[in-house]
Amino acid sequence: MLSRCCLAILAVVLSVAGTPARAMVCMEKSMTLDEVAGAIGAQKGCESAMKLFQECQLTASGDVQLGAAVEKTCEADFMPGLNTAQKQAYKREIHVCDQKYRNKSGTMYLSFAAFCRAEVAQRYSQRALKAAGQKAR
Repeated sequence: MLSRCCLAILAVVLSVAGTPARAMVCMEKSMTLDEVAGAIGAQKGCESAMKLFQECQLTASGDVQLGAAVEKTCEADFMPGLNTAQKQAYKREIHVCDQKYRNKSGTMYLSFAAFCRAEVAQRYSQRALKAAGQKAR
């Protein structure tokens, strides 16, 4: 009896440990979540990063990692040019996204918060690029 129990536990441990990373289809390829996040981070700009995020979304907790990649890409457009007050305003808007779904259960709400955060970063990026374009004229 004891040996059957040990074998059952061993089988469960081995089945969990041997599970490969979950794949998803994005850009017409089978990719892991890390590969998709890397592809988003490799985009040349915020708009293309956001577009890829929208195309590859999971509507689940995995979107948190993808959304963070979008935020990082978009922040490169505007973060260096923000003063302290503007950075605080940006952080407040990000915090609003986090608070909006905090009492909801289900992984889709994590996705909604990730999209909200990415959209805030996208808006800031758009404003910064528009302002830079106006200055360049």
